[in-house]
Amino acid sequence: MALRPERLRLVSGIILFLFLTGHLLNHSLGLISIEAMEAGREVFIFIWRSLPGTILLLGALTLHILLVFVKLLRHRAYRRLPGRDILQIVLGLMIPPLLILHVIGTRITHEVYGLDDSYRYVLYSIWVATPLLGLLQSIGLVVAWLHGCLGLHFWLRLKSWYKKYLPSLYSLALALPLLALSGFINAANEVERMFENAAWRADFFARLNISPDMISWAYGLRDTGYVLMFAALALLAISRIYWLIRFRQRKLNVVSYPDEKLVLTPPGLTLLEASQLGGIPHAHVCGGRGRCSTCRVRVLEGADNLNPPGDKEIAVLRRVGAPEGTRLACQSIPTGDVSIIPLLPASATVVQAFNQPGYLQGQEREIAILFADLRAFTKFSEQKLPYDVVFVINQYFRHMGEAIEANGGHLDKFIGDGVMALFGLNESAETASRRALNAARAMAMELDMMNRNLASDLSSPLKIGIGIHIGQVIVGQMGYGNATSVTAIGDPVNTASRLEALTKEYSSQLIFSDRVATRAAGAFSTLRHESVEIRGRMEPLGIYIVEDARDLQEFSV
Repeated sequence: MALRPERLRLVSGIILFLFLTGHLLNHSLGLISIEAMEAGREVFIFIWRSLPGTILLLGALTLHILLVFVKLLRHRAYRRLPGRDILQIVLGLMIPPLLILHVIGTRITHEVYGLDDSYRYVLYSIWVATPLLGLLQSIGLVVAWLHGCLGLHFWLRLKSWYKKYLPSLYSLALALPLLALSGFINAANEVERMFENAAWRADFFARLNISPDMISWAYGLRDTGYVLMFAALALLAISRIYWLIRFRQRKLNVVSYPDEKLVLTPPGLTLLEASQLGGIPHAHVCGGRGRCSTCRVRVLEGADNLNPPGDKEIAVLRRVGAPEGTRLACQSIPTGDVSIIPLLPASATVVQAFNQPGYLQGQEREIAILFADLRAFTKFSEQKLPYDVVFVINQYFRHMGEAIEANGGHLDKFIGDGVMALFGLNESAETASRRALNAARAMAMELDMMNRNLASDLSSPLKIGIGIHIGQVIVGQMGYGNATSVTAIGDPVNTASRLEALTKEYSSQLIFSDRVATRAAGAFSTLRHESVEIRGRMEPLGIYIVEDARDLQEFSV
C-alpha cells in the first residue's frame, strides 16, 4: 500500500485523535474525584510518555502539521472550497495558539525541568492562578475535538457501514467533551477548596518547586511559538499572491460541458474547480479529495491536455469499475482545452462513492427479463374504493417482489399493475434462466396464497400473466434524480413484454422462449410448444406455454 501524503496525513490525524480522546476521557474522571483523575493520568502517561508512545505522538504531530501546511501552500484558491472544509481549516489553525502554553507548561517543562505536571498543578495553574487560561484551554480542547471529528467524518462517510452507526457516533462525539468539561470543572472546584487550607497550600508549593526562571522561560518559549505561527500565516498569505500572479500570466483554458456551456479557467485549476468557477453544479461528496469518485467525468476531447492520472486516482476509478476515458475531475488539471461530461448528477450522494458493480456504468450482458401483469385489474379497480385498490395492489407487489428477490432477481420497476425484473446481472445466462423460471413458479404460488388470504375482498381470484425471454441487452443505472435505477434496454426486453401479452391469447399463466429453455437445460417436453410471430422480430420465435406456473419443475441453482 503506497504511503501517499493523504494517507500519511490521515494516519497521523487518527493517532492525534486517539491521544485527544484519551485526554478527554481522563478529564471525565474528574466527575468522580481528583484522585480518580490522577489514577487515570498514570495510565495515560504510561502509554504516551513511554519511548514508543513519545516517538509515535511526536512523529504524528510533526508529520500532520507539515503535511497540512504543505497542502495549504499548494491550494490555488480557497473561495471555491465547501464551507465544511473552510471550517475544518479554520479550526485547525486555531489549535496551536490556544494550546501551545498548555503543552509547554506540562510536557515540555516536565522533560526540561522535571516538573511533576499533576492534575492538581494544572488545575491550580489554569483555574485558581489564571482563570483566563482555563477558559482558553477549554476552548482549545473543544476546537481540537471538532477539528478531529470533522476529519474523521470526511473519511468515514465514504464507508458503507458509516451511515448505520452515525447516530451513535454523533452522540458519543457530543457526550465526550461535555463529560470532560464537567469533570474538569468538578475537579477544579475540588482543588480550589483544597487551596483554601493553608497547610495544604504550603505543602503544594513546596512540592511544586517552580522558580521564576522556569515561568519566564515557559512564556518566552510561548512567544517564540507565536512568532513562528505568525511567520507561517505570512507564508500562506504570500502563497496566495504567488498563485494569483503565476496563473494570471498564463493563457486561459477552455473547458466545454454539455449544452454548449463553456468555462474559461486559469491554468493550474482542476476540472472540478473549473466547474465551481463557472457555477456549473458538479458532484464532489468527499470535497475534492479524490476519495469518492462522484466527480468523475468522461473526457470527450482533449484527453492529452490533462495531467496523467496518479496512483490514487487510478485506484479510485478501478474501485468503481469506471470505463476507459473516465477521469476524476478533482484530480485532473488541464493544460489546454478539454471537453467533458460529468457522469453523476450534482445531487449524487455517498452511495455513489461505494464500491459498485461494473454494470452500473453500462455494460452489454446476456440476462433474463421477466414481465408480469395482473389480468382484468382495471375492472376490479372500478368496482372498489380507492383504499381497497391501493391495499390489494400493495399486497400484490409485496408478494411478487418477495418471490422475485428470493430467487435472485432484481426488481427493475413496477409499471401500473405490472412488474419488470432482471435476472443474471452478476451470473451466467444458464443460472439467470433457471432463476427466472423459479421466480415465475414462486410468483404463481404467492398469488395463490394471496387469493386465499383475500378471498373475502375479491369477487373473483386475481390472475397473472408472465413472460420470460433472455438475450443481449444494455444494462446500467439510468434515469434522472430520484427516478434513477438499474434497468435494461434492448430488443429482448420488448420480446419479454410481448410474451407476457401473449398469455392473454393463450389463456395461460406463463410463456417463455426457446432461448430460455435452452439456457435452463430443463425437461420441457411435456409442455405445449409453438412458434409465433413477434412484432419487431424478423424470424418466428419458439415459445413454451404453461397454463399454471406452479406445475413447473424447480431448478437447483
